[in-house]
Parts: sequence; structure tokens; C-alpha cells
Amino acid sequence: MAAMAHHRYAEIMRDVEGLINGHSKWNQLPYFQRPRVKSILVAHQRAGTQDRSKLKLLVPSVGTFFTPLNLEDAFIYQDKQRFISSRRFVPPSFNDIRLILNTAQVIGLLKGGPLNLVTFDGDVTLYDDGESLTPGNPVIPRILGLLRWGTRIGIVTAAGYTDASRYYGRLHGLLDAIRDSKELTPAQKQNLVVLGGESNYLFKFDMEVPNLLTFIPREEWALEEMKKWTDEDVKELLDTAEAALGDAVKSMQLNALVLRKERAVGIIPAEGHKFAREQLEETVLVTQKILEYSPVGRRLPFCAFNGGNDVFVDIGDKSWGVLACQRFFGGIEGGKSLHVGDQFLSAGANDFKARLACTTAWIASPAETVQLLDEIYIHSGRRPEES
Repeated sequence: MAAMAHHRYAEIMRDVEGLINGHSKWNQLPYFQRPRVKSILVAHQRAGTQDRSKLKLLVPSVGTFFTPLNLEDAFIYQDKQRFISSRRFVPPSFNDIRLILNTAQVIGLLKGGPLNLVTFDGDVTLYDDGESLTPGNPVIPRILGLLRWGTRIGIVTAAGYTDASRYYGRLHGLLDAIRDSKELTPAQKQNLVVLGGESNYLFKFDMEVPNLLTFIPREEWALEEMKKWTDEDVKELLDTAEAALGDAVKSMQLNALVLRKERAVGIIPAEGHKFAREQLEETVLVTQKILEYSPVGRRLPFCAFNGGNDVFVDIGDKSWGVLACQRFFGGIEGGKSLHVGDQFLSAGANDFKARLACTTAWIASPAETVQLLDEIYIHSGRRPEES
């Protein structure tokens, strides 16, 4: 019975994989070759004819594919981990599908060539919410392994600080491990950056400074489009967002404080209080809609998101943050980059926009991040200690 279920599930994954590859030159191949082709890039996208693909007709909102998705191979791998086919009463769940997609993305990336950039969210991705990356965290040796491979690492976080010491406080376990590593070359140690406030403050690893991070002036890394964001528009958008957040606080009688920063504004609970999930989501959606319909919201990118017990609006979003990391490291392509994060729901989730810049993996805990990095090593056939 389990074997029959495994065969049927694999067939379904193969069919969906075919639809995705139908976004490509799939239909130009002889029929007997199609099931074996796993690495065809999305030609409809490149030709500008993606609206004609069967997948686009079935799912009009489908986005960009930076690599093929090896869904059948990914299902076979995850079935061995999660025993999906062996379950008699519980069908494949959302989490099963999410992890299958993560594995498919990893396989597609590695088959397409070297993985040049991996960016991570902070809270819930590298460490528990509100905590820090301490020595002994199992993700640290795995990130060091990526650096030994020559992969660039970016930590793209909503935390917006202009002071390097604040980031050192959150990331000291990783930063100290890089500083003390005997296996990493000086050049490899330079391949880590922290991009804070979604896309606003860039710091680069630096052995010579006390907090191991050096602030990089905005003009040295900002994309040309980002340089057009004027101070006047930034102020106007934050003023509009602050007013919207204030109205939400009044209408729902939230025990909250409004916190204004240089390039962000948000609400945090008063000491001893906690917001309900529904209050957070309502605040995000109302604020987002007000900004979307405002003149400045049409000119300036922004991100309104639910931080778990706060709501913030940042200038820019993580798509700009990832693109900035790609540019800073010499122009890395989206198909050679992976963003790992926990917030990919379309409403109030700040990792969601990263899908516009590169491939993504949706994790639900720091433990899943460790598992994902282990999969990178498994499917590459290499060990973390190899360079």
C-alpha cells in the first residue's frame, strides 16, 4: 500500500514538474525525452511569452522561476524523511509540500551550478524569536562551511540599526566563529554582510574593528533605483504610515507605543502587554492599504509587516535587500542565490518580496534552517569542511 501511494505521489510531482518546465522549451522536445529532462531553464520567461504557458493559464498569479524545480526527486527524498507514503489517514500536509518545495529548490540550484549567495532572515530563521545567534548554535558550522566553499553570506533582517554593536549583540556567535576560524582565508571571511532595515543599512565583516562589522556608506552599495528615493519621499511615507498606525491603535484600543526611526516606523506593546494575532494582522493590512493608495506609496517601495508582537513599516523591502547583496558581491544572478526565511505568507510577511529577487526556501524554525543547509551538503555530494 505504501509503495502504491509512493508511486502515485511521485507521478503527481512529475506532472507538476512538467507544468513548470512547460514554462520552458519543454514542448519543443520529443515526447519520449520529456520525463528525463530536469534542467531546462524557463524559456517562456526569457522570450516574454510566459502568458501562453499552460501553467500561467491554470495559475494566473504564478511568479518567476529562477531555476527548474526537481519535484519528483525532492518528493522521493522527503518521503524517506517524513514517511508521507506510509501514512494511512493523514494526507500530505502543507508542511510536507513546503519542505518538498525547499528540497526541489536546493536540487535545482545545485544542478544549475555553484551556489554563489545565501541570504538569511534573522529571528526564527537563525535563532529563536527575540534571541541571538550564540556560540554553539548548530547553524554556525554550516554557514562556515558555505564560506569555505566560496559562497557569499548575507543576513538580511528587519532589525534596523546604524550602530554595529547592536548587530554584534544579535550575531556574536557567528561573527566570533568567523574571526577565530583557522580554515577560512582572509578573503573568505570578507564574504559576509549584514543588511539591516530590510534594505537600508549595510555592514561588512571586518576583523580589525571591535564589533567585527564595518558600516558601508549607502552610496557604495545602493542600486541606481534606490538612489532615486528622496529624503522628502521617505519622510512623507513614514508620516503617512505613522498616522495610519496611530489610527489603528485608537480604533482597536491597543496598549501600544509608536516608535519612529530614521527609515522605519512601527508600534510596539507597552511593557507587560502582548498583541493578539488578529490585532497585528489588522494593523498590517490597514496600514498597507493606506500606503498603497497614497501618492508616495506609489513612488516609494515599502514593507509593512507583522513582527510577531509588533508592526513596522520599513522603507524598501527584502527584494531590494537581496538585490543589493547580489550587486555588492559583483552582480550575482537570482538563479545562483537562495534566500532563507520564515515569513512568506502574502499578508504581513517581510520575506515574501524576496521571491522577486532570487530563489527562496520557506522554513518554520532555526532547526529547519539547519536541516536545509544539511540538504545542500547532501545534494551537492560535498561536506562542510571541504573548500
